[in-house]
Amino acid sequence: MVNLLNLNQDDLTTFVVSLGEKPFHATQLLKWVHQQGVIDFDVMTNLSKALRQRLKEMSCISPPQVKSIQISPDGTRKWLLQLDNDNSIETVFIPEDDRGTLCVSSQVGCALGCSFCATARQGFNRNLTVAEIIGQLWLVEHTLRGEEYGELKQQRAISNVVMMGMGEPLANFNNVVKAMRLMMDDFAYGLSWRHITLSTVGIAPTLARLRKQCPVNLAVSLHAPNDALRNILVPINKKYPMAKLIAACRDYARGKPRRRITFEYVMLKDVNDSLADARALVKLLRGIPVKINLIPFNSFPHTHYRSSDPEVIERFRDVFVQAGLMTVTRKTRGGDIDAACGQLAGKVRDKTRR
Repeated sequence: MVNLLNLNQDDLTTFVVSLGEKPFHATQLLKWVHQQGVIDFDVMTNLSKALRQRLKEMSCISPPQVKSIQISPDGTRKWLLQLDNDNSIETVFIPEDDRGTLCVSSQVGCALGCSFCATARQGFNRNLTVAEIIGQLWLVEHTLRGEEYGELKQQRAISNVVMMGMGEPLANFNNVVKAMRLMMDDFAYGLSWRHITLSTVGIAPTLARLRKQCPVNLAVSLHAPNDALRNILVPINKKYPMAKLIAACRDYARGKPRRRITFEYVMLKDVNDSLADARALVKLLRGIPVKINLIPFNSFPHTHYRSSDPEVIERFRDVFVQAGLMTVTRKTRGGDIDAACGQLAGKVRDKTRR
């Protein structure tokens, strides 16, 4: 059975042609599946009965299955989605007055071992398929549309997608890029690249491929002003040290004056929050069009880290503002349901044998 959620428009064209049908049916299928959220082929009335029967025999539309849903008083929702072999992932919807943002996972767990992240504690099992990545958007988009708009399927519920859930997106490059292109397809979700952000700890060589193949917004999890500390917090830094990472970020932004790179910085009490750390970061990022997100640390069980005090974060932020760098302190959303940054865990059958 071919899961149609794995297929982009080119793939669908190849598939329908293999069934002896005209290529234009691929666009019709794309609209039914992604724009309308239809999984019953009999509902697709602009397809012939013969084609609908062949689709039922040869294909399916199978998003991840919902295991549980949690809703925070602030409106944040977290879905626990069941996969194979007792694995599960989490995806989070964050509503705001002017937007609805979906935080999408790209892997079952994560192999990169950042010391302040709950996902890393779970270990790693495998990459997600395109269907499992785009299926998170499909599921939440059409769930919310049904609640908010009923039969008015043209109304969009999700305006922004951030690849900031479980996993390192650049470690699942091909599937993530294919899924993001589906998100941008006018016959699917029609999202602008400006409304899609990929968050990475910094697999430096892959940034050039991303810039060439799918240049969405980039968010880099920096979290330290120097290699010595970043080696501890973000171990992949030993392979791709900060000089290589910053050079790759400069290249990513080159020639795109409207594109700012977001640098994410989790605030850890007495670890990376001194004024000297802030000044070192200003020097490091000089000359790059940046936005800096300061993220109060969100605690999880068995961690020794604590969040920096609010007044310390404010003083830290002032150093950047005085240097003319756009800087915001991220408001914690969904912390009461473990849906905040760094808290996603799901359930992972660890294959890393750590």
